[in-house]
Amino acid sequence: MLDLKKIVAEAAAAIASTATIAELEQAKSRFLGKSGSLSELLKGLGKLSAEERPKAGALINQAKAAVEQMIQSRRDLILAGELSAQLAAEAIDVTLPGRRQGAGGLHPITRAQEQVERLFAGMGFSVADGPEIENDWYNFTALRMFPDHPSRSMQDTFYIEGRDLVLRTQTSPVQIRYMESHKPPIRIICPGRVYRNDHDATHSPMFHQVEGLWVDEGISLADLKGTITQFCRAFFERDDIGIRFRPSYFPFVEPGVEIDMEWSRKDGEVSYLEIAGAGVVHPDVLRNGGIDPEKYSGFAFGMGLDRLAMLKYGVNDLRLFFENDLKFLEQFR
Repeated sequence: MLDLKKIVAEAAAAIASTATIAELEQAKSRFLGKSGSLSELLKGLGKLSAEERPKAGALINQAKAAVEQMIQSRRDLILAGELSAQLAAEAIDVTLPGRRQGAGGLHPITRAQEQVERLFAGMGFSVADGPEIENDWYNFTALRMFPDHPSRSMQDTFYIEGRDLVLRTQTSPVQIRYMESHKPPIRIICPGRVYRNDHDATHSPMFHQVEGLWVDEGISLADLKGTITQFCRAFFERDDIGIRFRPSYFPFVEPGVEIDMEWSRKDGEVSYLEIAGAGVVHPDVLRNGGIDPEKYSGFAFGMGLDRLAMLKYGVNDLRLFFENDLKFLEQFR
């Protein structure tokens, strides 16, 4: 059995010297193949006597098992090394750089409203607010819009089913509520959301309005003209902008006017765009607010805040403000 010990020692040395699976397979064939050293010893068992054969066979099988174990251990080691080398060579950085928190910004309507509030605050106006769900008195009757007035039509107004309530169609109810709880002099603006059954490129079922009210002794249409002219020139940052006042009718003012702003000049001609309705507050409206029209007078106006923002920022479709498209809104950051 000296040959058996020698073969196992040679196998151990040969297996340890292999660096690839192919070299390991060659070493395996050398010792365990059909013509391998250990296989030849097994073939020679037939030449031994019956007494020697079992002992010799057991020793050869032990040697064979030891060599197989060495081959398997070496195989695992080689495969692990090859995998590590492959991973190192084909390494991919799957991590992503950190994402910074996006910087937010004011919505263009909010930005326009804040500027409107600042400009009117500079003229002595304060901001008043009120409910967006109103009853008939504050939304219609107190403003002299009687039962047969077109604005009461379901085609124009959102009614709350089963109740004498509507989504306010203008912020004018805030003026009535404010007059009920405050004595003149009153100088307020009322910005906020209003609702009308209308929807196209320049109208939305929900939109924003800013109304103004100034009540005191001796307030006239001249005060309205000066206030609106000063505001428009400051808001649009044009001292030469033209403002035009046209006679018009609104049930809550007398006289009433439409306010147009110069928009463009071409070939010597000036075009105007309507931006507001206004006028001297009707005596009945003052009475409905608890104010004596024999002593006090006032003016009121109403502007579409969304329209002002469209004109200021050059937006041609009102619906863009409410579609929540970040590509559009990011322009105003």
